[in-house]
Amino acid sequence: MTHSASSDLFTRAQQVTPSGVNSPVRAFGSVGGTPPFITSASGAMLHDADGREFVDLVGSWGPMILGHANEQVVEAVQEAAGRGLSFGAPQPGEVSLVEEVVRRVRPLEQVRLVNSGTEATMSALRVARAATGRDVIVKFAGSYHGHVDALLAEAGSGVATFAMPGSAGVTEATARDTVVVPYGDREAVSALFAERGSEIAAVITEAAPANMGVVPPQEVDGIGFNRFLAETAHAAGALMISDEVLTGFRASAEGYYGIDGEGWAPDLMTFGKVIGGGLPVGAFGGRAELMGLLAPAGPVYQAGTLSGNPLATAAGLATFAGLDEAAYETIAAASTRLQQLVGDALSAAGVPHVIQTAGTLFSVFFRDAPVGSYTDAKAQDTEAFTRFFNSLLEAGIYLPPSAFEAWFVSTAHTDAVLDRIAEALPAAAKAAAGAAS
Repeated sequence: MTHSASSDLFTRAQQVTPSGVNSPVRAFGSVGGTPPFITSASGAMLHDADGREFVDLVGSWGPMILGHANEQVVEAVQEAAGRGLSFGAPQPGEVSLVEEVVRRVRPLEQVRLVNSGTEATMSALRVARAATGRDVIVKFAGSYHGHVDALLAEAGSGVATFAMPGSAGVTEATARDTVVVPYGDREAVSALFAERGSEIAAVITEAAPANMGVVPPQEVDGIGFNRFLAETAHAAGALMISDEVLTGFRASAEGYYGIDGEGWAPDLMTFGKVIGGGLPVGAFGGRAELMGLLAPAGPVYQAGTLSGNPLATAAGLATFAGLDEAAYETIAAASTRLQQLVGDALSAAGVPHVIQTAGTLFSVFFRDAPVGSYTDAKAQDTEAFTRFFNSLLEAGIYLPPSAFEAWFVSTAHTDAVLDRIAEALPAAAKAAAGAAS
């Protein structure tokens, strides 16, 4: 390990924190090397403990849609902090934030705030099981819904089977109530509901999967996959949960539902990332009749000391205030240009690749065929990605440190910022091809 301030911090961290990080992908296990320890960020730029500057294409995994240290967001948080950090009691900001979420997303009637996307999906499952009186949850291989025990499940043998634990510490009994199906496989979903429909409480899906890379749901005969899932679930008396923790207010102003939400609606939806503007917030919501099952009015218990935290709601409201039509046009233009730059560089170097999008989100797969499932995603050249990643990192471009993640841009990714990426791409593409730059 090369001596640097980041390497010293990483060494210290490894003594007191498992693997030296508080979330696994930060350890750079799949790309090698020492992760930069970030000390500050502004706009589209990160600065690390060694004084290096990076163009950021992670955006804290989604929330920094207005860029880092956005002036309006920072001012809102500072003002809120001056009034108190936490009350453990209702406060006006949480009402305003939920009103904004409900206003922006058509299917929502009521929303409850929590502290993370994991809490949101966990709570939505609980409501779904209570509403249906059933136990079984259907999820898709390669989709990630937070580190909820029931959703850290891996597919067993067969096309649609009861799952095995996908993590140590998850019991077989917990995983047994989860069925894992290949993403996009309508025949497997239909067969599963035909056989076990009376046992299924809900099917949960990312509105557009972005945790195996971006895999947009496909239409068949004019019916999108999400609508198909909702209609199939409803025919069996089950619910459909749409996870928009990552895509919500990011893929479009109404999340991915704003892209494919005509003629159908999920029963429950989950959110995070953007709604907190960089502070810890999650939310879940749906029809009032379902949300009315929550305590204290109903039998489903869910609580959180920091839920509706005044700093987090202030950050979320300030972020929403900056997300007007012009902001989304700016983000879309930056995303489109960056996709073109990356595609041109990889093509020029002869590197097989596919770029897939979900609104303003996109990812690059290092293979020559479209990706429609987790099996497809795993069949890419991850070694080529690693070479590509490390070349860009050396040039001051910070990509998600995994071949299975979405790339994020913001309103702060100006043409000048994108020009810096463009300068680094040819060498990175040659590195991906295995050629000397």
